Amino acid sequence: MSETQVVTVRGLRKSYGTRVVVDDLDLDVPVGQIVGLIGANGAGKTTTVECIQGLRKPDSGRLSVLGFDPATQAAQLRPLVGSQLQQSALPDRLRVGEALELFGTSRARDGGELLEQFGLTARRRSVFSSLSGGERQRLFLVLALLNRPRLVILDELTQGLDPAARRNVWAAVRQLNDEGTTVLLVTHEMDEAEALCGRVVVMRAGHVLDAGAPAELVERHSGAVVIRFSRPDPPAALLDEISRLDGVQAVTRTGARVTVRGDRRIVAYVGAALVRWEPVPADLSVWLPSLEDALLGLLGQSDGEQAGTETRELIGGRR
Repeated sequence: MSETQVVTVRGLRKSYGTRVVVDDLDLDVPVGQIVGLIGANGAGKTTTVECIQGLRKPDSGRLSVLGFDPATQAAQLRPLVGSQLQQSALPDRLRVGEALELFGTSRARDGGELLEQFGLTARRRSVFSSLSGGERQRLFLVLALLNRPRLVILDELTQGLDPAARRNVWAAVRQLNDEGTTVLLVTHEMDEAEALCGRVVVMRAGHVLDAGAPAELVERHSGAVVIRFSRPDPPAALLDEISRLDGVQAVTRTGARVTVRGDRRIVAYVGAALVRWEPVPADLSVWLPSLEDALLGLLGQSDGEQAGTETRELIGGRR
């Protein structure tokens, strides 16, 4: 295994019949990072992580996970990887406590502490079929973390969770990462990727479109920062000063309403200018582009109906 990479994928290809799902994909997951895979349904994300785990055999390509080939050394790899997959399931009559005993190894953490951390202590004697969707999701996360894995793979981590449970799960993933565990996260939630991931890989039709830190993707693919404020009869000297600030791309005025567009530097520079030209506008607002906006920009670079459909799937129709 590379000293700096937990997962190395080169030229991965996987087809189902005549449909190519993953096509010549390269992927690196550095040691100690949280790496996110994002993309619309059908982008090849889940198939990629299934190949990484040895659950599916690739048609071609080279994969190394913790120094093992998942296609031929899955037995050696399995104890080192924890996973919570989109289609996970347990027998209906299996109790929560029994699941901990069944999946626990000599490396297992205190299952009771994990159940308490994820709000499942009261459900320890409950059978799997009686758990709600959110409780099942939390149980699968408990099982993924149970044996102190070196790599954790999480597919749609917080699907079905309420906002409070979602924040608790995020905190647990951060803590796990702080303890040295590498995380590969598949998600449709852009705020989740932005909050957790040090690196994000954008997939489309089995290919990588772009990769980098969330802030880097925002810088490359989103629109300008927008500052708006109102000032009756704003002095021409103020507008001229703002237009000459570093990072400012445009200054427009409609009546008393002023709009300034530019890069992230303008937040500090325009704010300082307005302080000098008191009074500071009471309705001053700043809009900062997000990872969601970057994905809209990135997918929008592709022409045609498919790109538009993928954009709507990826962000769930939100804007």
